[in-house]
Amino acid sequence: MRQSGDHVRDTPPRGLRQRRRPRRRHRPPHARTAGRVRARAAAPLRAERMGGRAAELVREFHDLTAGTSLAGEEEVVCHNDLSPRNTVYRGEEPQPVAFIDWDMAGPGRRVHDVAHVCWQYAGLGPLIADPADAARRVRLICDAYGLRERGEVVETILWWQDRCRRGIERDAAQGLAYAIRLREQGAVAQVRACHDWVAEHRAGFERALRQIEGVAASAGCPGEGSSIGT
Repeated sequence: MRQSGDHVRDTPPRGLRQRRRPRRRHRPPHARTAGRVRARAAAPLRAERMGGRAAELVREFHDLTAGTSLAGEEEVVCHNDLSPRNTVYRGEEPQPVAFIDWDMAGPGRRVHDVAHVCWQYAGLGPLIADPADAARRVRLICDAYGLRERGEVVETILWWQDRCRRGIERDAAQGLAYAIRLREQGAVAQVRACHDWVAEHRAGFERALRQIEGVAASAGCPGEGSSIGT
């Protein structure tokens, strides 16, 4: 899916490629995200090393969709579920080359995807021993993307985490089996702990992001609106 002028070609840009996979029962993004939180607790992926390259890929597909009919009245098309497990890697020292699982993609704001990358690739949560190092990794992700306006990054991370937790709780209350299983496995408590950890260290994250806003501005990323969404 590549749009150029008035023509749309069916060849996807590099960052939008998908691999063919067996059909599976759909689960909402908060279910998959909760699973990734548990996986990191069991065996850290050290995905922070790849977060910068992932951010570059996000910027690539965001720029390709900005101002097109695909984005509608929003800034860009967002993936809305970016994480190490939704990333294709290549090379002897594996580096991100593409993303998969585009079923939740839709028009949105740049900061939505950038914040999700920060949460998932930096592994933000109570398992991190050094909050200052985590703030550095978040800053590097924003640098790699070229995000100019960073005042909403931490707020949007917290929004994603709260949305994930509330989604599981809502679906469990409605009797959906996957959500009941996740709740019983402790996913709600784990995501809440990640949210509380980010909230506790919010000032440090925001201070780190403010340190280089002038440098990031030279990348030319368009400014953003003020509404995160619900």
